Amino acid sequence: MGLQECYLVHTLTLKSGASTMVFTRTCDATHFLALVLRNLGLRAIPINGHMSQSKRLGALNKFKAGECNILICTDVASRGLDIPSVDMVVNYDIPTNSKDYIHRVGRTARAGRSGLAISLVNQNEIGWFKQIENLIGIRMSDIRPHQEEIMLLLERVTEAKRISQKQIKEPGGKKRKGRGDEDEEEEEIDKYMSKKDRRFKKKNKR
Repeated sequence: MGLQECYLVHTLTLKSGASTMVFTRTCDATHFLALVLRNLGLRAIPINGHMSQSKRLGALNKFKAGECNILICTDVASRGLDIPSVDMVVNYDIPTNSKDYIHRVGRTARAGRSGLAISLVNQNEIGWFKQIENLIGIRMSDIRPHQEEIMLLLERVTEAKRISQKQIKEPGGKKRKGRGDEDEEEEEIDKYMSKKDRRFKKKNKR
């Protein structure tokens, strides 16, 4: 039973309406998560290095204009893009390079504004997360939502994942051809359905 997406949805729901960047490790994950979130009624759009320049700019413009307030991205969006205001950064996957974390969370709390950075950490990522804490010299707060709140989301999230999987695959398990930029890069999505519970690591930025 994968709860990873449930924790993400819980976080995004608590900060409903916030301008949020969600960082994943792979391009495929950006498209799958964006589909899942949209099927749950959230305004999410993916951006990654496998998309053409025009499609990346289109996604970025929708995010900056507020048409979509959740940008699901890889580290291609952690630097070099003109994004003036981001309320929250969520590390859906912990970066293996500690310096990438600094670039990611640097997207929020700019120009004197306040911001929030939240990381979802599983058992396999604790070592990477400790390296990040050592690099920045800060021990981040460990917070956990009530399990009942997460379990209440499980049925809806599971159904959204099922619908998303159906949308990106033809009957028989083949990739659907000719769809838009949201899911053209999708492949084996089952690997993103983690069976491990996740903890929240929170860092408030001022």
